[in-house]
Amino acid sequence: MPKPASSPSASRRHWRRVLLTLSGLAILAGLAALYVAWRVLWKPNVTVSAFGPAYLYIRTGASYEAVLDSLTAHDLIIEPASFHWLATRRDYPAHVRPGRYLLTPELGNAALLDKLQQGRQDTVAFELNAFKYKPQLVRQVSRQLEADSGALRRLLNDNRFLLRTYQLDTTTVLTLFLPGPYRLFWNTSARQFLDSAAAVHGRFWNPQRRQRADSLRLTPVQVHVLASIVQRETAKPEDKPIIAGVYLNRLRHNMRLQADPTLLWAIGNFGVKRVLNKDKLVDSPYNTYKHKGLPPGPITSANRQSLNAVLKPAAHNYYFFCARPDLSGFSDFAESYAAHKRNARRYQHALDSLKIRR
Repeated sequence: MPKPASSPSASRRHWRRVLLTLSGLAILAGLAALYVAWRVLWKPNVTVSAFGPAYLYIRTGASYEAVLDSLTAHDLIIEPASFHWLATRRDYPAHVRPGRYLLTPELGNAALLDKLQQGRQDTVAFELNAFKYKPQLVRQVSRQLEADSGALRRLLNDNRFLLRTYQLDTTTVLTLFLPGPYRLFWNTSARQFLDSAAAVHGRFWNPQRRQRADSLRLTPVQVHVLASIVQRETAKPEDKPIIAGVYLNRLRHNMRLQADPTLLWAIGNFGVKRVLNKDKLVDSPYNTYKHKGLPPGPITSANRQSLNAVLKPAAHNYYFFCARPDLSGFSDFAESYAAHKRNARRYQHALDSLKIRR
């Protein structure tokens, strides 16, 4: 006998079950796709460090392989594979941009790649400390920035470049640098560093300060040179304008500066406590016991406090000063050479009592 035909209602129930099953599978597939997308695109993929913020350094000219190696070798990301998958599909290997990038824990691959591809790097809080010689400057810069030390040395000793670009020479170029805080990109080049220093220098030398220098019959370079001597003479803010006034009095009366720090710069030894007579014989244009006027260049990079002390010196009739015998760092000032000799003897006796010979 033939089988009875299934009822229309049974058929509808069958197809309803099929559709529900397919819908469920589609939903599951969609959820799975969303999970994969979240994991690849948005899931935080930066390793949390107990030592504070992590930074990715990408050198100028670095390849994508070098970037990926840095991320993995230093455990900066959790899932390198998902980062690599997305990076290749967004063509990041062809658009690597150098810099210093802050990696925060909430960054997923998409946000991290946005930052890297757009070059949204973080600046370095660069502190320029006072320095006496060019190699000290080069070491400071190369320790904190990518700037090539060899390139910076060459620029600092390229007289034609310095004259053309900054109106300074290989001796006076040290007046370009003001110690203090700078904010620079880590991948700043040697030339860019010099331009940044020149910009800070230009802002310091506003019309008011230039007018003040003119009133003292000094150029900005000469102010820097004299301020460098004042800075080496004392760390006491109260004494700086007085010492600046002493040297300006000497310059006005065509007297030799006879500044001990210039001798120490010439002999390359700032560690001595006592200047000897033999030091005064050194054959150098920086020997202000032999040569009148200012030395050809600064003996240290003068800070703002020392520069302002020269621009606003104390008005007095002192021509001499000597460190106090209490070794407090302050100075005793004198109008006459006889009074100065008395002050100097007291200071020398104090050094003798402490057996300080050099």
